[in-house]
Amino acid sequence: MQLLKERILKDGVVKPGNILKVDSFLNHQMDIDLINEIGKEFKARFSDCPITKILTIEASGIGIACIAAQYFHVPVVFAKKSQSVNLDGEMYCTKIESFTHKKVYDVIISKKFLGPEDHVLLIDDFLANGCALLGLIDIVKKSGATLEGAGIVIEKGFQHGGQQIRDMGVRLESLAIIDSMTDDSLTFRD
Repeated sequence: MQLLKERILKDGVVKPGNILKVDSFLNHQMDIDLINEIGKEFKARFSDCPITKILTIEASGIGIACIAAQYFHVPVVFAKKSQSVNLDGEMYCTKIESFTHKKVYDVIISKKFLGPEDHVLLIDDFLANGCALLGLIDIVKKSGATLEGAGIVIEKGFQHGGQQIRDMGVRLESLAIIDSMTDDSLTFRD
């Protein structure tokens, strides 16, 4: 997605340690016009799938998933990283290690929001080592739902996560794939 690549080059900040900060337009302050275009692109790429739910993980994926859901006309379900008093009933649970926060989370989804009748599209902002996506895939499997695919805004193609997900046979659509990063620059895959 050329518009996204241009925005990453213009406003993204590359930091040492393979960190790409896109918080000025994607995952802290959100450019809604850009995210609308991202939502349209996910709809175009998955228009052949009978999506009934979009699933993401809190927090950065929620805004992107909600805007994408407008084009699919389906609800968004997000995995919570902690139990709260508001959650009741039976839950699907899995463990996810965060690349960004260097922490392992128990993530949960109420069983009343995901079941065997669902056709699920996973949406997230980043894919690096694949832990978040693998956790969401685990929850979809536990629910008996059909996984239609995963839509990722930015994939770090030089890390193993994307290849691991593709090797599992999951349809993975990444809007911008970064092939390499130095401490101050990046290169996109064509």
